[in-house]
Amino acid sequence: MNKRRALWVGGIVVVLVAMGFGTKVVTGEELAASTPVEFSAAEYGATEFPVVQAAVMKNAHDLALVSTALAADAEAAAEEYGVVEGTSFPVFSVSFTAVAGAADSQGIVPFTIDGVPAEVTVRMQTGPAISGTDLRDATGTIHFPDFTNQIEYQDAGAALNEELKVEVLSNIVAAELAGKSITVTGAFQLVNPASYLITPVDVVVN
Repeated sequence: MNKRRALWVGGIVVVLVAMGFGTKVVTGEELAASTPVEFSAAEYGATEFPVVQAAVMKNAHDLALVSTALAADAEAAAEEYGVVEGTSFPVFSVSFTAVAGAADSQGIVPFTIDGVPAEVTVRMQTGPAISGTDLRDATGTIHFPDFTNQIEYQDAGAALNEELKVEVLSNIVAAELAGKSITVTGAFQLVNPASYLITPVDVVVN
C-alpha cells in the first residue's frame, strides 16, 4: 500500500515538474505588447496622409502625357504610369495646370486641359464629401493584409480623405475657382476611360 502510494505521489511530482518546465511566465510588458491595438481611423489619417501626399507628388506625371498614353494603349499606360496591384482599377498620380470651370453643387470642378483628348472629361473633387479610395490605393504600399478586416481597410481610405479635407481643402472654396488658373496634383482611379475624377493632394491657385 505504501509502495503504491509512493508511486502515485511520485507520478504527481513528475507531472508538476513537467508543467513547470512547460509554463512561461509572461510579464506585464509582454502581455501589453501581445494585445491587439484598436484601430483608430483619425490617428491613421493624421499619420499616413502626409506620407501618401508626398508619394503622390513625387510620382505624379503630367496628365496630358498620361491621357495620351491611355488613349493609345490603356493596358500599357497602366503598367507604365499607374498602380495596378491590389486595386480594382488602375490608379494614376498626375499633375496639371488649367483654368477651372464652374463648380457644381457637390463641389466638383471641371477643367479643360491642353493635350488631353477632347472626349475625356477632367474634374476635381473638393468636398464637402470626398468619395473613392484613390489616396489609399495611389501609392501601391497600403494593402488589405495590413489591416484586421475589410472594415478597417475601408476606414483607412475614408480617414485619408478626411485628412485631405483638413490639410488641403479647408481653404479651397470651389465656387470661387471658376476662371482662375489652378495647379493640381492628385490621383484618380480609371473607372471610366472617358472621365477622370481627380482627388487632389495639392491645389495651388495661381
